[in-house]
Amino acid sequence: MDIGPSLRLSSQITPPRKMPDALPIAETFISIQGEGSLTGVPSWFCRTAGCNLRCRWCDTPYASWSPEGKTRTVNALFAEARASGVRHAVLTGGEPMLFPAIEDLTQRLQSAHMHVTIETAGTVDRALSCDLISVSPKLANSTPTDDPRDPLGIWAKRHEARRFDPQTLRSVLTRGRTRQVKFVIADPRDVGEIDEILAQVGIDPGEVMLMPEGITTPEPGRVRWIVDLCVSRGWRYCPRVHIEVFGNVRGT
Repeated sequence: MDIGPSLRLSSQITPPRKMPDALPIAETFISIQGEGSLTGVPSWFCRTAGCNLRCRWCDTPYASWSPEGKTRTVNALFAEARASGVRHAVLTGGEPMLFPAIEDLTQRLQSAHMHVTIETAGTVDRALSCDLISVSPKLANSTPTDDPRDPLGIWAKRHEARRFDPQTLRSVLTRGRTRQVKFVIADPRDVGEIDEILAQVGIDPGEVMLMPEGITTPEPGRVRWIVDLCVSRGWRYCPRVHIEVFGNVRGT
């Protein structure tokens, strides 16, 4: 009996147990950081393959819905980062905190005096330290309800159950020397949920960034309400500069 794509994908998010010093990697590349407080900074990106969530609007489905890539050792990744010629490393996904070897990679990058950013949804915690912890808690607008990629609704249930845990998120936020919290916002009704998360976790307004949902550069009129909201709340508007420069393509 065919178990369906929703269940088959769940077996693809961890590296082989015989290789604890390795990570499943969807892609590595050098580009500019496109989001957040380090926007525009040349960086080496390492995108892990595999995620414990399935956002309906995910812009990297090759690292979540249909994980692609190959297993690579920490040694190989570290050597590539050192040879990149840039001083900033961004560990992203998928969900990089799923994999134990991310701790070793982070430590080695920092020992080489590289600035390390970890981009995470804040649902999995690990005993590591980075320079910037960039957390993107998932709102209800991310749940893939009635998504054709999930015909049995299995991932919708998993996603909704996993997407926010205040205790885990609070711990994850302590892992960086600095931190930022990015919310993908699609509708004014999302604001109440953001307020609830901020109240539960204890996040300062200056650490909050709002990013409009979508994989294209939005028209000014469509996001003006988000800008106005940032002004009134002391939050920050977070564009996707890499989308403006390169479009929604891999390796950027």
